[in-house]
Amino acid sequence: QLQLVESGGGFVQPGGSLRLSCAAPGFTWGYYTIGWFRQAPGKEREGVSCISKSGGVRKYADSVKGRFTISRDNAKNTVYLEMNYLKPEDTAVYFCAADNGFECSNYGMKYWGKGTLVTVSS
Repeated sequence: QLQLVESGGGFVQPGGSLRLSCAAPGFTWGYYTIGWFRQAPGKEREGVSCISKSGGVRKYADSVKGRFTISRDNAKNTVYLEMNYLKPEDTAVYFCAADNGFECSNYGMKYWGKGTLVTVSS
């Protein structure tokens, strides 16, 4: 069973930055497509970003394009989400998820982490 662990969440003021990490020690990370998702209070979970197994293909939700960057280090079994110019509407629990397939799907990913809370507020 693939265990995903997110870290890096916290409290930040608008315009600030955070870097989230998603790790899965002991697994062959390169076999998995990884996605970041988020769920704000009272809202449905939504996709934020997705990175292919090799890292060559990266996708972003329109709401975060130009502000967030996803990357992965397969040697360290870690995927990162660099979040810049954060806005209050970015406040949510952020989840990473992994799947053996080639796409990120909000309800189709096989493995999920427990999430890390990001709060953007002045």
